[in-house]
Amino acid sequence: MEHLVELRDRLLWSVGSIAIGFFICFAIWHILLAWLLLPYENAVVAVKGAAALKSGMGLIYTAPLEAFITQIKVAMFGGFCLAFPMISFQLYRFVAPGLYSHEKRAFTPFLIMAPVLFIMGAAMAYFVVMPMVMQFSLRQELAPATGGVGVVYQGKISEYVGMITTLILGFGACFQLPVVQVLLGRAGIVDGQTWLENGRYAIFGIFVVAAVVTPPDVISQFSLAVPLIILYYIGAFLVKMGDPKDATPS
Repeated sequence: MEHLVELRDRLLWSVGSIAIGFFICFAIWHILLAWLLLPYENAVVAVKGAAALKSGMGLIYTAPLEAFITQIKVAMFGGFCLAFPMISFQLYRFVAPGLYSHEKRAFTPFLIMAPVLFIMGAAMAYFVVMPMVMQFSLRQELAPATGGVGVVYQGKISEYVGMITTLILGFGACFQLPVVQVLLGRAGIVDGQTWLENGRYAIFGIFVVAAVVTPPDVISQFSLAVPLIILYYIGAFLVKMGDPKDATPS
């Protein structure tokens, strides 16, 4: 019963921090939206030139409440990002009572690394993957032939925001893989040798996850899969280093 009460308290703290972050971000949603639009703007400039931004290359909305709902989504996204360190801390507070003092000291670096890895994954989605996706999309336009019909990109703001926030959160979550591996190792559930021996299955699973999280193009999928494979083996070796040594016969 005490564990359920503790879990409730940690969830309340986490949800409360997300709610506070949401209201803060809703007050500055236009700043956050401008930041989210930068990869699109840079892609337009790279493919069409700076003049294209002034000639109708903006994103559109086609439903009465679409723009307002997008503002809410932007605020929810920002609220979760602001609350992520608190969520990580509440996770630590939940598991800490069951840890010895030396285990708590060993856990602390990974508590710090969780937000760092999240930022690394989010940065890769924002600065690398999203610009590639948008430049690829813009290059699919087809100029109209004489008397014909052309193909022009007219993106919807809701679809764009949905894609970039999904990529940022997805990459940030996937980059938590070493933290999860180490936690499972510390708990004695999966040791380092098991992680290493099952690497080929993990690589297959990583490519499946990459296919789900990223847009359906090979470059985006490899942009997530390759760093995850590297992080997987880093996590596996970290767990292996912390495994208890086999006792030598006397």
